[in-house]
Amino acid sequence: MKENVRFSNLDRNEILKEVCKDTFDLLVIGGGITGAGIALDAASRGLKVLLLEKGDFASGTSSKSTKLIHGGLRYLKQFDFWLVKEVGSERAIVHKLAPHLVLPEKMLLPLIEGGSYGKWLTSIGLKVYDILAQVTGDDKRQMLEKKEALKLEPLLPKKILNGAGYYAEYRTDDARLTMENLKTSLQYGAKALNYAKVVDFVYDKGKVAGAKVNDEISNKEFVVKSKYVISAAGPWVDELRIINKSKKGKRLHLTKGVHLVFPKEKLPVKQSVYFDVPDGRMIFAIPRGKVTYVGTTDTNFNLDKDHVTTDLADAIYLISAVNHMFPEINLELDGIISSWAGLRPLIHEEGKSASELSRKDEIFTSDTGLVSIAGGKLTGYRKMAERVVNRIVKEMEEDFGAKAEPCTTEKILLCGNDFKKSKHVKKYIDEVFNRIKNDGLTEYDAWYLVTTYGKQTETILEGYAKVEGEDSQTKLLKSEVQFAIIYEMATNPMDFFIRRTGRLYFDIDSVRQFMDLVVEEFKTAFGYSKTQVKSLKEELEKELESHSNFSLNRD
Repeated sequence: MKENVRFSNLDRNEILKEVCKDTFDLLVIGGGITGAGIALDAASRGLKVLLLEKGDFASGTSSKSTKLIHGGLRYLKQFDFWLVKEVGSERAIVHKLAPHLVLPEKMLLPLIEGGSYGKWLTSIGLKVYDILAQVTGDDKRQMLEKKEALKLEPLLPKKILNGAGYYAEYRTDDARLTMENLKTSLQYGAKALNYAKVVDFVYDKGKVAGAKVNDEISNKEFVVKSKYVISAAGPWVDELRIINKSKKGKRLHLTKGVHLVFPKEKLPVKQSVYFDVPDGRMIFAIPRGKVTYVGTTDTNFNLDKDHVTTDLADAIYLISAVNHMFPEINLELDGIISSWAGLRPLIHEEGKSASELSRKDEIFTSDTGLVSIAGGKLTGYRKMAERVVNRIVKEMEEDFGAKAEPCTTEKILLCGNDFKKSKHVKKYIDEVFNRIKNDGLTEYDAWYLVTTYGKQTETILEGYAKVEGEDSQTKLLKSEVQFAIIYEMATNPMDFFIRRTGRLYFDIDSVRQFMDLVVEEFKTAFGYSKTQVKSLKEELEKELESHSNFSLNRD
C-alpha cells in the first residue's frame, strides 16, 4: 500500500504561503467529483494544479447523489445511446480503480401490470443496454418469471407482478470517491484547499490569470495565479460566470433529488430494486449496511443553493411510491431516520421538464478564457475530466508550445485500492473481522471500514491500537477522526460525520452517540474555543434535525 500523503488543515498556514507564492498551470474551482477528477487527470499529466472548494470537499452535489455508478438504463427511454454507452463503459473502469468503493449491485426491475416496462420491450432494452455498456459474463441481463422474481424479492406486489428484469449496477459512496480522487492527485503534486471561496478573478491582458479567494476559516483574502482556470463548481457554475462577466453558452437548470433512509427492519428488501411510480418516474430502493434508502425525486429548484433540504412533500411522494410497490410495508413519516437532498446542475433546454433534460456534460469557454464544465453524471466523471483537460492541454501547446502527457486515469488506482482483484475485497473484510472480533467489534464494523477506506483500514487500525483506556467503538471513532484530520483535511464534525464517513445518512444513531466525543477531538486538534465548540454542537444538532425530522409542523 502507498504511504498516505499528509493532507491536513493543521498545516493550512504553510499551504496558503506556498499557494500564494506559486504560479499554477491550472486552477480548478470546485471540490466535487468533477473537480477532483480534473485535478487528478491534469496533475498526472504533469501540470501544476491547485484545486479550491468554497465549502468542504464533496459538500454539494457530490455527497448527495443516489450513490450508484450505473449505466443509465433510463436514458434508453430518451434514446440517449451515446450517454448509455459512455457511462456504461465507465462503470467497469471505475470499479477497477476502486473496487472497495465501487461494489457490484444486482438490480431487479419489476414488470407490473400497467407499468412503464413490458416484458418484451424490457428484454430488448436490457439487451441493448448490455451491448452499449459492454456488459460481459455474469453481469449480463436476465429475464425472470414471476416466481423467480418473488424468490429474489418476496416483498414485490404478487397480484400485479408479471416478472422482472435482472441486471448489474455498482453502488458507491460518492463523497469517498471524490476524496480518494483528490488524495490520489496529491501523489502527483496537486494542491487542494477546502473552505476557500473564489470571490473574483484576476486578469492579464483581458484573460483570466488567477483568482481572488476568501479563506472561509480565517476570513482573510488571498490571490492565486494560474495560467488557466476551470470552473467545475456544479450548481454554482453560473455564479462564477457572472463574476467573470461571461455571456456565452447555455445556462444551468437546477433540479432537486431527494433520498430517504429507513432502518432495514422497516424496509427489509433483500436486494436493490428499480421500480415504477404511478406518475411514470422510476425509483430506487437500495439496502446498505444497517439501512435501506430510497430515491430519487426530480423537481425544479430555484431557492438557496447552499441550503437544500428534504421537505414534507418530497417525503410523502417517496413514501407513497414505496408503499405502492411494496404493499406489505406501509411506511410512514415517522419511519424515516435520515435523508439527503442535492442539486443536479443540468443544462437548460427550452420546453423540457426536469426529467426530460439531458444528463450530458457541456464545456463553455468565456471571452476571458474561463473554462466551465457542467452537467454530466457521477459515473462519467473521469471522461468529463479527460475532455476538459484535453482542451487545456491543447491551449497550452498553442500558447506556450508546452506538451503534456496523454490521459492515463483509466489505469491510476485510487487511494485505498491495493487489491489485485475485486474479489479480494471480500477476503480482506473477512481478514479484518478476524483481527477485530476479539475486541468486541462486529462483522459490520469490518465491512464498514473496508468499504469506506479500503486498505487504508490498516492506518485506522494502527491508530486504534494506540488509543488507551476506552471501549472498542470509542477507540475506533477516535482513530477515524484522527485519520480524517491528518490525511483528509476534515476541519469540523460535519466534515467527518457527513462527507468522510456518511454516518449521518447510514448510521445516524452513531452520530448522536459519539457527537460530544467527536467535537472534543476537533477541539483538541484545532484549539477551538468554548464559543466555537458551542457553535459546532449547535450546527451538528441542526444537521441532525434537518435530515431526520419530517413532522407536519416542520417549516
